[in-house]
Amino acid sequence: MELDKMDENGWKYHGEGNKSIVVSHIQHSQVLRFLKYSTEDLEHLHQTSEQALQDIHNIVDFSTHIMRPLLGEINVHHGEPVKLPLDFVKRLALRVEQERPESRTDKVMDQFSGWALCLPNLTKFPDHHREHRPPLCIEIKPKCGFLPFSRQVTKEVKWKVCRFCMHQRLKVSSGVWKRLSKYCPLDLFSGNTQRMYLAIRNLLDEPQNNLKIFRDGELIYGGMDDAGQQHDLNKLTQQLRSYFFPTNMLIQDPPSNKAVLNKLSQVIITALLTSWDAEGPTQPTRDYVPVGRDQCHASLPLLDCLKAHQSLPKDCVLSKILQVQRLDDLDIEGLYPLYKRVERHLVECPEERTRLQIDGPYNEKFLERMRHCPSEDNGSIEYAVGKVHQYRVAMTAKDCSIMITLTPCEGDEILGSTLEIPHSKPKFRSAVSIVDLDPKPYESIPHIYKLDSQIVSNYVKSMQSEPKQGLPELFLDDKDCTLVFHPV
Repeated sequence: MELDKMDENGWKYHGEGNKSIVVSHIQHSQVLRFLKYSTEDLEHLHQTSEQALQDIHNIVDFSTHIMRPLLGEINVHHGEPVKLPLDFVKRLALRVEQERPESRTDKVMDQFSGWALCLPNLTKFPDHHREHRPPLCIEIKPKCGFLPFSRQVTKEVKWKVCRFCMHQRLKVSSGVWKRLSKYCPLDLFSGNTQRMYLAIRNLLDEPQNNLKIFRDGELIYGGMDDAGQQHDLNKLTQQLRSYFFPTNMLIQDPPSNKAVLNKLSQVIITALLTSWDAEGPTQPTRDYVPVGRDQCHASLPLLDCLKAHQSLPKDCVLSKILQVQRLDDLDIEGLYPLYKRVERHLVECPEERTRLQIDGPYNEKFLERMRHCPSEDNGSIEYAVGKVHQYRVAMTAKDCSIMITLTPCEGDEILGSTLEIPHSKPKFRSAVSIVDLDPKPYESIPHIYKLDSQIVSNYVKSMQSEPKQGLPELFLDDKDCTLVFHPV
């Protein structure tokens, strides 16, 4: 990237979350991530510039030294801080402003510090040939994959219904979304292919901000901030047919929408269940058994055949994420008193904030402090801080996203290791990455505690008898895709 020749016309709006805006390069497989700030912060431009640099370094350090050792070298990309010309950033901000959703305009892109995070564009392959079919990328935000198992949970419903399903009702009642999503994270993390299929189909039916599909880097499905906007599955299947069915079949006997979505779901499940080691993909070994109950009562009632226990492969991406999520072994109800213990200690000894690494730095010492936290509460500040650090890391894993990038292998092209599935047509190159690994602020814990109470109270009040719904037909017998995985 030649910083002295930056042209805003070479970049386009890619998307945004609560904390940042992402722009992608039109030709190269690169994205720039800019932080966002509230309009009130603009009154303190100098502090904003210093804060932007510190925030970006914290993001990189947290991904590099904390999440990467926990989730695996091959799946995590930490990015690189870059200092950009201010005139370029200001012109770029004006360019992307018109493409931003109205619901996001309460915050503005940082155009005063010049700092951004440069990352690979994971919706594409860096060596993709333009004459080949454009790559597909499926981004899934899976959310928390287990029910709390802490003895300190006081609200019985939390033992039966997952947080995502309860939170859905609060979001609908408050107008964030118009329709309830039937997606349940526990189905996706179950390791049972039929339950996983159900979870993916529910994401496709109501993606909200938990599913996005990109074609050649362009968003073609999901990710809409308009709570009332309907997503067009028919239009999606039209764009995907040629990826999963031979050209002659499309002419002679066009496959149904259901068949296309089944193929898509099949590929996603295969990618999510692939085991990884230092050398790349390996054959799945189902020897990791999740602890605790894995059935959410708010999910659709499952047939007996779907209740059969299956575990996740030990080194698949879902297993890695779930193990980090389970660092939250106290639930927010058990964690909050420890947070208050830390707060009292910091009032008495404010100089301890640096030693205890409350605000970082996120380095090997932070990771060791978290890993070597005493197993039992001995009343010490070290125990309380260790559990707070574990909780923050777990919350990052609960809010991360999985990027599954696919491109059809052309002709006899074989790149990397193959994952054989019977009747191997078509074949895909694929890469799986984990993104959105920012540190969760220590100061957000009181808000999470309050929100948890609101979610549970709203769910209990809104529960009412609803007609039982049948399961959609599950088509998983025709497993005829091969994925060829390679690290990005």
